Amino acid sequence: MSNLKLGVLVVSAHDLIVPKDGRGAASAFVELHFDNQTFQTVTKERDANPVWDQSFYFNISDPKRLPNLTLEAHVYHFKEDSSKSFLGKVCLPVRSLSVPYSLQHHPLRKKGILFNSRVKGELGLKVFVIDGDGHDLPMNSGMHDEIESQQPQPEPESKPESSKDDDLSSSSDYLLKETNPYLGRGQIVQGRLVPGDVSTYDLVETMHYLFVLIVKARLDFALNSEDVAGSLKTYLEIKVGNCNAITKRVERKQNPEWNEVFAFAKDNNLEPSALDVVVKDDDQFFGSLHFDLKEFTTRVPPDKPGAPKWYQIEEKDVEIKKKGELKLAVWHGTQADVAFPYAWHSDASLPPHVSSDADAHIRAKVYHSPRLWYIRVKVIEAHDLVASDKSRVPEAYAQVMIGNQCLKTKIFSQPRKEETETAQSPILNPVWNEDLMFVAVQPFGDDQHLMVSVEDRVSPDKDETLGKVAIALNSIEKPTDDQSISSQWFTLETSIMSDSMKGKQQSKDKDEKLSSRIHLHVCLEGGYHALDEPTNYSSDLQPAATQIWKPCIGVIELGVLNASELLPVKTREGKDTSDTYCVAKYGHKWVRTRTITDSLSPKFNEQHTWDVYDLHTVLTVGVFDNSRVGNHANGNKDEKFGKVRIRISTLESGRVYTFSYPLISLRPSGVKKTGELHLAVRFSCTSLVNMMFLYSQPLLTGMQQDMLYDQAVLMVADSLGLEKEVVQYTSSNAEESDVWSVRRSKANVFRLMSVFSGLVGVAQWFGEVRMWKNPLTTALVHVLFVMIISSPQLILPTVFLYMFVTGIWNFQYRPRYPAHMDTKLSQADSVLPDELDEELHTLPTSTLDLPDDIVRMRYDRLRSIAGRFQNMMGDVATELERIQEILRWPDSHANAMFAIFCLVAAVVFYVTPFQVVVLVAGFYYMRHPKYRSKMPVPSALVNFFQRLPAKTDYML
Repeated sequence: MSNLKLGVLVVSAHDLIVPKDGRGAASAFVELHFDNQTFQTVTKERDANPVWDQSFYFNISDPKRLPNLTLEAHVYHFKEDSSKSFLGKVCLPVRSLSVPYSLQHHPLRKKGILFNSRVKGELGLKVFVIDGDGHDLPMNSGMHDEIESQQPQPEPESKPESSKDDDLSSSSDYLLKETNPYLGRGQIVQGRLVPGDVSTYDLVETMHYLFVLIVKARLDFALNSEDVAGSLKTYLEIKVGNCNAITKRVERKQNPEWNEVFAFAKDNNLEPSALDVVVKDDDQFFGSLHFDLKEFTTRVPPDKPGAPKWYQIEEKDVEIKKKGELKLAVWHGTQADVAFPYAWHSDASLPPHVSSDADAHIRAKVYHSPRLWYIRVKVIEAHDLVASDKSRVPEAYAQVMIGNQCLKTKIFSQPRKEETETAQSPILNPVWNEDLMFVAVQPFGDDQHLMVSVEDRVSPDKDETLGKVAIALNSIEKPTDDQSISSQWFTLETSIMSDSMKGKQQSKDKDEKLSSRIHLHVCLEGGYHALDEPTNYSSDLQPAATQIWKPCIGVIELGVLNASELLPVKTREGKDTSDTYCVAKYGHKWVRTRTITDSLSPKFNEQHTWDVYDLHTVLTVGVFDNSRVGNHANGNKDEKFGKVRIRISTLESGRVYTFSYPLISLRPSGVKKTGELHLAVRFSCTSLVNMMFLYSQPLLTGMQQDMLYDQAVLMVADSLGLEKEVVQYTSSNAEESDVWSVRRSKANVFRLMSVFSGLVGVAQWFGEVRMWKNPLTTALVHVLFVMIISSPQLILPTVFLYMFVTGIWNFQYRPRYPAHMDTKLSQADSVLPDELDEELHTLPTSTLDLPDDIVRMRYDRLRSIAGRFQNMMGDVATELERIQEILRWPDSHANAMFAIFCLVAAVVFYVTPFQVVVLVAGFYYMRHPKYRSKMPVPSALVNFFQRLPAKTDYML
């Protein structure tokens, strides 16, 4: 008997339907049903939003059946006649519960499809599993492993209790956690908005700031020679509570200008009441301004910002005859204010010892990646090429270069002349007709050229240039639908000529027919999408030419709320800390949040929006540490915490997804959780017809040049203002790396096993039917078999109807959470240290980095595993060859027998109805075991097939 229990905390319900008994609000109570057990809450009289907060515990009779059990919660209205009326129900399969002890608000549903009762409202429940000691168990696959571990085993291994707790805690660390935050317009509960205040930014928590706009000043003082020389600087110091900010230092003059905005975060617990602005020179104090913050209004967009005003500077030293005015504006606002992206932020300020030059690297910015184009170069032929050595047959090829991209055609060898001819012709006319593809970034500069040269392979290690030409990229034409680009002849600049050619070139009457030329077809291919992201994780599938873009189908909105539990990467003033920012990428728009300094739990609360043109796209959000802030600012690369990918097609339109995503990193020490990222995501569909039509369209139009992917990523990284490592990490796809990985190989094998597990399950079930383990089930299968054979036209309708019913039934078990990295599926939680070190090691492997015995061991392991795949492919090829050779008479005896069998089968099927043949064969196959042989042997057909020859005899 198991000591596991299922705990259910019935919290509350809201917005229940009003019953038709004239008593107003419902008198509601909840009945819980689980594993043949029932509990009931107390009745809350006349309350449309009742709160119970009652806990109940169900005994789990068979822990192995727990993932297949369902918890049902029925809400009833208690009538005066002691009867009850149905208000709604919630059905929760245990296998769908993945967040431990988290409050979930579930919408109430009807009793069934055929019932017409009106139902509305939600029921809040907390569901959890506890063991005999009262410890909570995580509601995920790790829970099932724990259940299995609690079953009696023949010889259980001893395991420390602390290790068990660590396993449970680590498995729950990598799970998604749904949250119910209070955002700009209210609280988000199960993806729906509970209305509150109105705000422009409704996917982030509202953050209140005091904005101070410093424009310029009018100062009245006498200038001396030092002032004219510009040795002294004027600046302002702004003080709000415990926060201080300093403007840039400008040259000392009577009308200095700053035009800077400052945003001071307001803490509800300690809100400042005064603002002080102090005017200073490098040599002395000039004056100050003091404001009471209560006199400034709150600006709510789309209100326009207040106009700056002139304020008289208060002079403390009356003996100095100075006076002046300062023009500024002060207002209260939120992060929705237009001035927020351009402001200095008190929560993202630089540490005192860091240079102000890094200020540009901590502000929020929006980047737009450049447009990528494919350049198609068809090298057709060349005329009148002259080789320096007439005694040999030239081996010419064309070489095309764009930047660091270089491609070559095949080598053309001119046929040798007949022996009757006394001399080899010095003129070479090679023909190639080859297409070469390149990728380039628009706009094209005047110094960017397509370089084409014709080379002669003089020796294996020596090439000789026969001619070259430079074509400006901005001169290359773009083809349109009604006009094609024609090929052109280009004159080659020749550096090698015969003496006769030199003489003709120096003559005034030059023969143009003897000039070396090359025939090219060059154009920009705008009908294709140049890949700068992995195909499976691409955020943009549109072609380069914007004229042929399809209509927008929706909008994706992202709210970057906060990060928590980040691992420290720096030490500042004896405290572990981090300077964190996020980068979000979708389509051509990259967004970098501001850097929150000195915090392991930064709050960003920034919202951004993108247009969506294809559902099969992915929004990527990465979290990084800013190396330009703190003690790692000497050219170090930004530390990567992890990234989150959200596929748009998995999001329901209009629902707000508020989840805390674990940041997972694979490191030499193993899989590591580096923190959590709290996001709010919403996809809004604007054209349902266009969205449905997309499912019939190809993902990528025309060609897909994966070979140019790495080059495209480097070009985008060079063009953007973001750090290269950030761009490459956000655009990378380690899951499809070409480097060998034992871990990924295991994961792919288990994925295949999972795919085929359904077919294996059907085969096992039919095996039980055939073995008559349940006579009633077998008899029903026989009846169904007879019905199908009697009416074969019902086979396809029955199959499609079964799939329809199965799909409708599985709708209630659809995934409620977005997809995220699964450490168990990825085999990251069970990878061995040596396997992980091999996966993370650079390619190619150098014996200078690793000892020879390690390299040899890994090579032997790879050969062993690859040998198994090789044998498996050989077995599959053998079986397919036997099918192919069955009519080609490699074995005359077997082929003669098969031919006679085909003749007899044709006669039998001609005189016997097909239904009778199938019926007899089916009954024979499902006959009772007592009518079969006691020794399980393969059938005659299988034995015949295994004896057929294959091409294995031809293999060395």
